[in-house]
Amino acid sequence: MMKKKSISASKASLVLFLCQMISALDVPLDLLQPPTITQQSPKDYIVDPRENIVIQCEAKGKPPPSFSWTRNGTHFDIDKDAQVTMKPNSGTLVINIMNGGKAEAYEGVYQCTARNERGAAISNNIVIRPSRSPLWTKEKLEPNQVREGDSLVLHCRPPVGLPPPIIFWMDNAFQRLPQSERVSQGLNGDLYFSNVQPEDTREDYICYARFNHTQTIQQKQPISVKVFSMDSLNDTIAANLSDTDIYGAKPVTERQPVLLTPTGSTSTKVELRGNVLLLECIAAGLPTPVIRWIKEGGELPANRTFFENFKKTLKIIDVSEADSGNYKCIARNILGSAHHVISVTVKAAPYWITAPRNLVLSPGEDGTLICRANGNPKPNISWLANGVPIAIAPEDPSRKVDGDTIIFSHVQERSSAVYQCNASNEYGYLLANAFVNVLAEPPRILTPANKLYQVIADSPALLDCAYFGSPKPEIEWFKGVKGSILRGSEYVFHDNGTLEIPVAQKDSTGTYTCVARNELGKIQNEVQLEVKDPTMIIKQPEYKVIQRYGQVSFECIIKHDSTLLPTVIWLKDNDELPDDERFLVGKDNLTIMNVTDKDDGTYTCIVNTTLDSVSASAVLTVVAAPPTPAIIYARPNPPFDLELTGQLERSVELSWIPGDENNSPITNFVIEYEDGLHESGVWHYQTEVPGTQTTVQLKLSPYVNYSFRVIAVNEIGRSQPSEPSEQYLTKSANPDENPSNVQGIGSEPDNLVITWESLKGFQSNGPGLQYKVSWRQKDVDDEWTSVIVANVSKYIVSGTPTFVPYEIKVQALNDLGYAPEPSEVIGHSGEDLPMVAPGNVQVHVINSTLAKVHWDPVPLKTVRGHLQGYKVYYWKVQSLSRRSRRHVEKKILTFRGNKTFGMLPGLEPYSSYKLNVRVVNGKGEGPASPDKVFKTPEGVPSSPSFLKITNPTLDSLTLEWGSPTHPNGVLTSYILKFQPINNTHELGPLVEIRIPANESSLILKNLNYSTRYKFYFNAQTSVGSGSQITEEAVTIMDEAMASRQVDIATQGWFIGLMCAVALLILILLIVCFIRRNKGGKYPVKEKEDAHADPEIQPMKEDDGTFGEYSDAEDHKPLKKGSRTPSDRTVKKEDSDDSLVDYGEGVNGQFNEDGSFIGQYSGKKEKEPAEGNESSEAPSPVNAMNSFV
Repeated sequence: MMKKKSISASKASLVLFLCQMISALDVPLDLLQPPTITQQSPKDYIVDPRENIVIQCEAKGKPPPSFSWTRNGTHFDIDKDAQVTMKPNSGTLVINIMNGGKAEAYEGVYQCTARNERGAAISNNIVIRPSRSPLWTKEKLEPNQVREGDSLVLHCRPPVGLPPPIIFWMDNAFQRLPQSERVSQGLNGDLYFSNVQPEDTREDYICYARFNHTQTIQQKQPISVKVFSMDSLNDTIAANLSDTDIYGAKPVTERQPVLLTPTGSTSTKVELRGNVLLLECIAAGLPTPVIRWIKEGGELPANRTFFENFKKTLKIIDVSEADSGNYKCIARNILGSAHHVISVTVKAAPYWITAPRNLVLSPGEDGTLICRANGNPKPNISWLANGVPIAIAPEDPSRKVDGDTIIFSHVQERSSAVYQCNASNEYGYLLANAFVNVLAEPPRILTPANKLYQVIADSPALLDCAYFGSPKPEIEWFKGVKGSILRGSEYVFHDNGTLEIPVAQKDSTGTYTCVARNELGKIQNEVQLEVKDPTMIIKQPEYKVIQRYGQVSFECIIKHDSTLLPTVIWLKDNDELPDDERFLVGKDNLTIMNVTDKDDGTYTCIVNTTLDSVSASAVLTVVAAPPTPAIIYARPNPPFDLELTGQLERSVELSWIPGDENNSPITNFVIEYEDGLHESGVWHYQTEVPGTQTTVQLKLSPYVNYSFRVIAVNEIGRSQPSEPSEQYLTKSANPDENPSNVQGIGSEPDNLVITWESLKGFQSNGPGLQYKVSWRQKDVDDEWTSVIVANVSKYIVSGTPTFVPYEIKVQALNDLGYAPEPSEVIGHSGEDLPMVAPGNVQVHVINSTLAKVHWDPVPLKTVRGHLQGYKVYYWKVQSLSRRSRRHVEKKILTFRGNKTFGMLPGLEPYSSYKLNVRVVNGKGEGPASPDKVFKTPEGVPSSPSFLKITNPTLDSLTLEWGSPTHPNGVLTSYILKFQPINNTHELGPLVEIRIPANESSLILKNLNYSTRYKFYFNAQTSVGSGSQITEEAVTIMDEAMASRQVDIATQGWFIGLMCAVALLILILLIVCFIRRNKGGKYPVKEKEDAHADPEIQPMKEDDGTFGEYSDAEDHKPLKKGSRTPSDRTVKKEDSDDSLVDYGEGVNGQFNEDGSFIGQYSGKKEKEPAEGNESSEAPSPVNAMNSFV
């Protein structure tokens, strides 16, 4: 099987030229043009009162514009205020708050004007307000005493801040209070109890208000709640009444639901279009009521409806006028229900239908500026010229205002100006600048001369001719320098000057000339087109069945354009070949030596060039070698005698005769078809039938010239295909289906790229296949915009707002008509970089190497794209122990989705760090939050860098050491432990010495001569001890004593004595063995019979084995008095098994992992040791008891 895909350069240029359709409307920056505002601060700008205020205003123009500001409608003279500066070559204001200024003094409405000789552009009205986080007003809170089962509301009543604070409830330990269907927080911040339970009793219900702008949290005084249960209430009453009195509080009674909020049976709510609608119902009752929401006379909007707070809150995002209506919440439990109806009205601030766009005209031309907006109520449209209401602006005879349209006739150079359209209603306003620039410019061609385009034959070619001129030039294309003008259906001429050749052929190669002309001149440019032969695999790898341990080879012989350099890659099961020397890749083949079962799979040959790629695959089946050659199993022979009968417009019957099955029954037949009209020579899968069936009814598509072939399949593999059947051409018809995988994703902030998967040739159902591409902005009362294209699977809509939703549909059509109406999909125009940085960044240091960072999510409207996550940049500033700076290596951690916290691992102890957080969308990263500084606490140090032992004498050693490479804090001391080692490698008593941190050497005196010592050395900080370094050394021997020592092991008398002892032990063992086999009694056995030990289990009667006897007990040292007394009682001090029995009382030692190391080394003081019979090594603490 073979697949082919073309990675054509012309397709890559499709995106380029369509993007240039947008930029072609821009005036080159070297030409005179009025100002254009390129960047400005948001309309409602809440600033941090502790930081400098930056009010942005950037603009471009020729000549470069000058800037001025108004404040509260009057001129703002920045020269008279020492705290205010304007950035050079910019209109951005910087108000110095950190150097003595007060943010409250600069509250107001600001507007920027950018002006040059061709006009004046103005910014939005920017309202500057400093954020506020006031303290809670003091109030006396009485304890809440409530009966079990009753409802309760704890009021928060947070201080009014700017912006409003985020409310949450916590306890004294700063732990969030658990919430449920019974207990939950309302939208107003109050804490609602549908019914209280005894476990709700506590004295630390605390409401917190977090103010994000100032990164502060205010706390309300704790609220006390005491719940009286019925049992305790009855006890209290009983204690105060006589026996004859009738007493007893009523038990907890179940109650039907009653709404705590909202009150009454109806209420109203007004929300603005595009906002989030939040409706809330919280009910009291026992059992706890369940909330359900419905919309009267309609359905809740799909995909935009969410339930929060245990379904007590209904959330509808991106509301529109269609969401107006009555919403009913129903609270229900087993005793009844309660309901409330909220009447919702959706109003709308103004939104654009058609925003005015810049207009470039030549002297004497006509043009229009159109400003259309909608809203509820209908917005009022007003025009300004150069920032002045048009009614009082200087007269312009070429200008006529007609409502939302300005009509220009016979413009002159003095008609150049910037016009502002203001659309406003009671809920807001829109302001747009659009200039009229009157220029007389001869044509320019912006595409580089002699640009080379390379494409594969039979694919589209797109030749660019970006231009500018005024009047707008006309574009013509010629082939060759002096060829005739190109016309006809084989070419597509785009508005931006690009020439498209939908199906480029070899004879399309050559020089193409683009000519741009207007009344002021003419210019031409030449580009080169080269059409290359497609890459083909002329000898494909074939299906193979190979016996285990055999050799197999796959061929892949290619044909390609001589000017393209191909590369061949082999894959196994769509992955790289195993790293095995058995796989040999040649120029035209792949050989596998010594085949094993693991080599079974699909092998693919991929051929790549710079312009296209082709691939072909084959399956390798590994089978066991046949035990005998008597029966030969093979793939079946191909079917034959294919016949078509019962031909109809949409079906036909195919029959065939099976070939020989070759000792393996045929399991199924595979039917394939060829479309001789669209893809001659390419076979496609049609269907398959069981091996017992030799006829099949096949479904057909219109406008396909069918041929069929049949392949037989058995357990060994597939047969060769049969000979093709006769051809059958079906009639044409409308397309049955539309393109699939329709998507709308912007590639730039101001475009929408609509893509789809084109229909295959046989899906066209007829000649002249085209696509009708339609789009309109979602939730805007606008008509569909449509365009019909052919031989492409992409269309770019330019001039869109940034990241707004669009409704998109793509419909197929041919010469006979349209396909069925396609379904709509939602796409988005292009993303732009996020506007704001995450706020309220907090760092919680967990330990010396780990910290947790928190931040508040940025508003989704400022993300301006699909939120992909957040990136945390952090870096070490300096070590607090060494005070030395080093090269800063920033580390980056990415947290996907709308996550608002993350862990920072691998920190260095006792160091100073900085970090910041940035939001990430599909376009890139937003601005960084202010750097946050945090410090890690001290940790334990690393081991000393070295330990050397020098100058050994009879009784002393000199130790020298180096300080730890990583102190991880302030060193407090060094710890030296040492102990002697005897000739049998047993350890002696352990001695510990603490050494000041500023020392680097020590002389140990009063040591034993000729003794080996083991040293353990580590450093300490205030946190604890670090890892230790060990070393061994030996004191020297006294020469006089060495001369008197004799090696006893070499003396003859000692060797003879040892042989005699060994012989005696052997004789005793033989005598004991003989007596035991005779079954005779001996004193020890009699003693055991007289005093039965309960720890020795009797033999089981049924199988003659000892009951539950464990060898593990053999290793415990015997204890005096361990037998059971005659009264069959067990003394506690003798029978209790605890760690004290195995260690030094409470001083038993443990390893670092917690395991006990003194288990068998020591004895209790009240149980003296019975010799040195234990083979276990002594613990370091008790080593002196056994050291010789």
